Amino acid sequence: MDVRSHPIERFLAATAPEHTATQAEMAELADDWGFPTIGPEAGAVLRLLARLTDAERVFEFGSGFGYSATWFLRGGADAVICTEFDEDEATRGVAFAADGGYADRVTFEVGDAMETIERYDGPFDVVLIDHQKHRYADAYRTVLPKVRTGGAIVADNITRGPIDFPDLVAHFEDGAPLPDPEVDEETRGIGEYVGTVRSDDAVETAILPVGSGIAVSTKVV
Repeated sequence: MDVRSHPIERFLAATAPEHTATQAEMAELADDWGFPTIGPEAGAVLRLLARLTDAERVFEFGSGFGYSATWFLRGGADAVICTEFDEDEATRGVAFAADGGYADRVTFEVGDAMETIERYDGPFDVVLIDHQKHRYADAYRTVLPKVRTGGAIVADNITRGPIDFPDLVAHFEDGAPLPDPEVDEETRGIGEYVGTVRSDDAVETAILPVGSGIAVSTKVV
């Protein structure tokens, strides 16, 4: 059965926040391009985290044309730093920001997010990791010192996306090995990320089955 036809999935979709006009345009473009977004179900969590942390600064590893950033902004974030390797997507994001009236609150950095973060000092209130899956754990370790205590790190595509979810279930349920990186680096990367945050006493982590599945880690020390 298509997971999106499950009653719980339908319920979450039916009760998610409505898109703003700009977000609706973004979602339509994403459908046209076949470009994945976090969607309003997970977006509602990003909005909530921005609100709960009274976010001033947000950093994103992988932003596309800035759909996820709009949810942080809806939660009251003062500034979101977006990173995107594809210049065309970043350019479209700048245009959306101008049209949506939030250009002064969003910065688009074109290039490798792992190089971009080295040019920014903390503290950040919330961080989103949503780029290459095999680099999630490295992104987490790099950005953690720049996240304030009480801040949050969110990772997308934990249960759905370019991964083999049954392999992840087998790993965490039965101790089965993760796939070889030469065979499936995406699934291995997500598994390594979840293992990293679950074993790190600096954070407390919960995995939420909204959208494509997100891991939310709060920095406690």
